[in-house]
Amino acid sequence: MNFKHLKYFVATADTGQVSRAAKLLSISQSSVTSSVRELETILGVTLFERRAQGMEMTKAGREFLQAARDILEKVESAQHINLGSSDISGTLTLAATYTVIGYFLPYHLGRLAQLYPRIDIQIVELNRQSIEEQLLQSQIDMAVALTSNIHREGIETLTLLKSPRRLWVPAGHGFCKGGEVSLSRVAQEPYVMLTVDEAAHSSMKYWNKHNARPDVKLRTSSVEAVRSLVANGQGVTILSDMVYRPWSLEGRRIEIVPTDVEVPTMDVGLAFNRAKSPTPAMEALKAYFSSAFLSPKLQF
Repeated sequence: MNFKHLKYFVATADTGQVSRAAKLLSISQSSVTSSVRELETILGVTLFERRAQGMEMTKAGREFLQAARDILEKVESAQHINLGSSDISGTLTLAATYTVIGYFLPYHLGRLAQLYPRIDIQIVELNRQSIEEQLLQSQIDMAVALTSNIHREGIETLTLLKSPRRLWVPAGHGFCKGGEVSLSRVAQEPYVMLTVDEAAHSSMKYWNKHNARPDVKLRTSSVEAVRSLVANGQGVTILSDMVYRPWSLEGRRIEIVPTDVEVPTMDVGLAFNRAKSPTPAMEALKAYFSSAFLSPKLQF
């Protein structure tokens, strides 16, 4: 077993299809397929059931997935081992929006605690408007937020991740059979609109740009509600890959389909007051995220 086996397996589990895993990893589909089969042979178990809709994990696959993630995370931690310094200390107030806290920040908070045990990071959840105001008033030190939504004068941003937005549909939906789907066709389907973190406002920008309008059947601030409604055939939606999971809470599958128009990415990154001098703790946080997302990665 090697790191390549684990990387390809996790990518296939996360995306649900060999073709999507290959695209994510920038490799051929045959490389993914052969690697997964080699891993199954090594382990002596079947990790996936091959179905028309994609790769469905078996019970053994679901059990092995967390172990594979743990191994890859430990390897990544080893790459960043030289970042930490027990001499850096202080208190840092870090704000984050709802989506960032739920789908981006927890893992990195754990890593920061290991690397910088003497930095006390105090987390507060705020919406974008409050983050902007409190940054400018120096009530918070930094924020991790959707930088694609921040345009306030005096606030500097550093984008770390650009998460593509794609169409979510239930398994077996007709949109899964073809290629790219037009917004005009999406508009003919019942639509579930996420409202948290200005998601509805961001969505209507590109809908309006293309002179189309979704047939909204429900608005909700719950990502899990959107996931379950889509998986159970109650509608479709367009959301970012960062919040995508292939399974609903009920265990039903969700497929992702590309659209024929360019949908803006959901950008995640750091935000801070341009006029404020950074503390050592702030510099350490910025260095960690820059290394994790903006530096070249080792490839296995």
